[in-house]
Amino acid sequence: MIDRDTFKRMMRASAQLMLEQADALSDIDSRFGDGDHGITITKIAKLMNERVEAWGDDSLKDFLDELGMGAMAVRGGSAGPLYGTMISGLGVELGDDESEISADAARRMFAGALAEMRDITAAAVGDKTMMDALIPAVEAAQACDAAACDAAAVFAAAADAAEAGAKASEGFASKFGRARSYGDATIGTPDAGAVSTALFLRGLASGAARL
Repeated sequence: MIDRDTFKRMMRASAQLMLEQADALSDIDSRFGDGDHGITITKIAKLMNERVEAWGDDSLKDFLDELGMGAMAVRGGSAGPLYGTMISGLGVELGDDESEISADAARRMFAGALAEMRDITAAAVGDKTMMDALIPAVEAAQACDAAACDAAAVFAAAADAAEAGAKASEGFASKFGRARSYGDATIGTPDAGAVSTALFLRGLASGAARL
């Protein structure tokens, strides 16, 4: 089970990894986009740290909802609203009284995040977006059954799949956003959003692994 203190550590580990890779994310984004993805991710990561430090008696569900709402307000293109939706979505399937994350709760968190994202984007695997990382992550989380996986293992499986998905995005042509105007020229470069999503999930997994 992942308790509140462990989840705080997970969020801090995720934010740290995102901050460390911010310049690399902007470099990727600069090839066919505005080059500011790392700047936006930095703002979101700092917000994560701030909200973790200020987290009082709110439930895990409420914490994720409020953090997501804060991320939605981050300026910097579509990344803020997308990340805000994903983060808020992690909490939608949790109960108000769930103070610890079991393997089942972890799987529900991923399912909720994907459901919320599908409400705002039609992007699928192969479209070169953050969904190239998130969809495989959710599928891996669901496949990690209770007999074989504890909560930390669910997050680890999701992170592994997200990284593979971000790597696979190199082979796709962009179909969304500014980059889609470049078409096949984008093949060979990973999607910045997919890479940052993989970093977000890897951070959560690394924090959970130190149970």
